[in-house]
Amino acid sequence: MNKAESAALILAAKEQGWEEGGPDSADLILLNTCSVRATAEQRVYGRLAHYTSFKKKRSPFTLVVTGCMAERLGEKLRKEFPGLDYIMGTSARAQFPDILKAIEQGVSFSVGEEKPEFAFSGLHFDSENPFRAFIPIMNGCNNYCSYCIVPYLRGPEVSRSPEAIIEEIRAIDGMGVKEITLLGQNVNSYRWNELDFPGLLELIAKNLEDLENIKWVRFLSSHPKDFSDKTIEVIAKNPCFCRHIHLCVQHGSNNMLKAMNRRYTAEQYLELINRLRFALPDLSLSTDILVGFPGETEEDLQQTLDLMEKIKFLYAYMYHFNPREGTAAFDLPGRISEEIKRERLSKVIDLQKRHTREILKGRVGEKAVVLIEGISKKSEDELIARTERDEMVVVKGSKNEIGSFKTVTLTSLRGNTFRAAD
Repeated sequence: MNKAESAALILAAKEQGWEEGGPDSADLILLNTCSVRATAEQRVYGRLAHYTSFKKKRSPFTLVVTGCMAERLGEKLRKEFPGLDYIMGTSARAQFPDILKAIEQGVSFSVGEEKPEFAFSGLHFDSENPFRAFIPIMNGCNNYCSYCIVPYLRGPEVSRSPEAIIEEIRAIDGMGVKEITLLGQNVNSYRWNELDFPGLLELIAKNLEDLENIKWVRFLSSHPKDFSDKTIEVIAKNPCFCRHIHLCVQHGSNNMLKAMNRRYTAEQYLELINRLRFALPDLSLSTDILVGFPGETEEDLQQTLDLMEKIKFLYAYMYHFNPREGTAAFDLPGRISEEIKRERLSKVIDLQKRHTREILKGRVGEKAVVLIEGISKKSEDELIARTERDEMVVVKGSKNEIGSFKTVTLTSLRGNTFRAAD
């Protein structure tokens, strides 16, 4: 989501005649922030310290912070970093053009009160990734998982009109985009009047039929409790939807899932996976796994490992619990020590590495359609590509093939990246 919104901010600046530059010469340095993990905020603190110090050494520039960290900390950031010029929360981004005008005119601008409803940008095209695009379809979250700060920063769920979504899809198809990813904190809860998420997917699939370039559609993020059978049916009958789904499980213990306020059980999650795999036999899966939640026992951890063994995800984002002030889990008793959290996380990571390796090795020798994304950093004669199952592939070729689809044979594996041949 931050990538999509960063692209929209860059486009807004370019529309007013601005050009991208480096920190040594820029008139504006903009930090688009995330507050989901404490480590993400720590990195921003480091960059703010760097740039506020940098302001004293070179010609003046405007320093702006936007995104969830700006929403959460607000004026506290300005007190800690006097060199910070503007703070734009998640809704105040609509005032970004006014800030640009103020910079151009050498005057100050006062960012007004946050708007009660999130405003979507019209276009999120990223010129650095011209063949893949992120398209937000909704914003916010109503789930209030006990560990998650997102609902407090992004606010309640707001869906984008289907007309605006289709208009953007048609616009970026004309720019040569080949693959789109629909974005939302919980895409499955999308609703615009009577149109729900599977209805939106059907609408998009129908519109793609008369478009020239876009062939693949992905979506992030999905909540297991809202992933309907109708959604599965729509994906199965429309080949434009990639056979890869990221479905956050977070834990394999029902006790932990209840404490996290996830509102499903491990058994219900497994049943959903079975329905998905029955309808989509060639499906690959990825997930998020959170260990070290307050009150977690060794038995709880084992249940997570057992669930991983039953499902065998292609890959997973694995992390241990970090308390986020303002969330329900912040004051929960039964905190796990950092040492134990790291030990438990290590077990999860080791098991996932084994599963990833097993799945990828089993694919060697198969044919796959890939989207060529760019030139390999290691060799100008090799191209980086990705399958619809979200597997990375290196194949020999020339740069004029970038942005095209190609059928290859997966010949070998180096790390977690396939080597392929025509």
